[in-house]
Amino acid sequence: RRDADTMMAALSLPVAGALRRTAPCVTRRALGRIHATVSATAGSDRLTITAPDDWHLHVRDDAKIASVVPFTARVFRRALIMPNTVPPVRTTHEAAAYREKILAAVPKGVSFEPQMTLYLTDNTSPDEIEAAAASGFVRGCKLYPAGATTNSDAGVTDVNKCIPALEKMAELGLVLEVHGEVTHGSVDMFDRERVFLDEVLSKLVDKVPGLKIVMEHITTQDAVEFCKAQGDNVAATITPQHILLNRNAMLIGGIRPHLYCLPILKRESHRVAVTAAATGGDKKFFLGSDSAPHPKGAKESACGCAGVFSAHAALPFYAMAFEKEGKLENLEAFASRNGADFYGVPRNEGTVTLVREGWECPGEYEFGGDVVVPFMAGQEIPWRVVEA
Repeated sequence: RRDADTMMAALSLPVAGALRRTAPCVTRRALGRIHATVSATAGSDRLTITAPDDWHLHVRDDAKIASVVPFTARVFRRALIMPNTVPPVRTTHEAAAYREKILAAVPKGVSFEPQMTLYLTDNTSPDEIEAAAASGFVRGCKLYPAGATTNSDAGVTDVNKCIPALEKMAELGLVLEVHGEVTHGSVDMFDRERVFLDEVLSKLVDKVPGLKIVMEHITTQDAVEFCKAQGDNVAATITPQHILLNRNAMLIGGIRPHLYCLPILKRESHRVAVTAAATGGDKKFFLGSDSAPHPKGAKESACGCAGVFSAHAALPFYAMAFEKEGKLENLEAFASRNGADFYGVPRNEGTVTLVREGWECPGEYEFGGDVVVPFMAGQEIPWRVVEA
């Protein structure tokens, strides 16, 4: 029996963004196999669900905000905006100013409410946590281990330095969103999430037992098992790329920089475990796209940055994954209920409707005077949002 990663190579490669155009016949055949699987498990060509939320979104800053916010705002009613801008969003005052920029980019007539989170540092004070809780729009704080991902250099160097702030968060019901990777040079890139669970998160849940924690963008079976083993105060978000692709998609046949993200794509056995968590109906897991746009040139470089831009079709990507697993009936809970319930906000009113109607994803989108290459650039997407 062949190794699962090898068996999944053909499945993963066709749905990768910015595929090499040197072997179009292989791409079309493999893509056809994906769509055949999707059609075989489909129960309907139309799906209407409660209006969803995206609980992990990057919209960048300045002119770039206006290029990407409309993609999310037209489909999702709320999104939790990540604070790792330059400079980072560390205070409630800064979050309010950033939120106003985002609201200014929302298309007229569209109802969209940015939810904010603060960039946690070694020096975040309990007083700042009180101000955040009183704001009505800050839902928590984001823990970036220093150096773990894009613009995380000012992140947390030692979680123990944050205990007073975390205890105040637990008292006031704010959520800690965690980028769960260690940054030790001695730890293999593909093991950073697992080691973080052992060295950091397992100790933190014991040290501040009442703290609500979201394990962001989980990628491993280890993270799924850890989340399930905790109380109702621990949940996790899951991205579309980590349930549609394994690491073969990024590496076989040439390096595909537009699939490079952090945490990095993992082996097939981990993709299977994370997909089962997302599609299985468990209330602990919910939608967080981690859509993270970067200019094309910053990705296609000698030292490309991490991030996958998926906001242009986030909900259709999830529909693809859920349909492939024969679990479309669970998409609504994952996208529209579980996150709102965990964050303690009302579920949205209204609905969105997807139809099975193929369309070709553009090769790039305008991005604040530059361009961004989207997830599945140039590929056919079998689902489309038609009513929101």
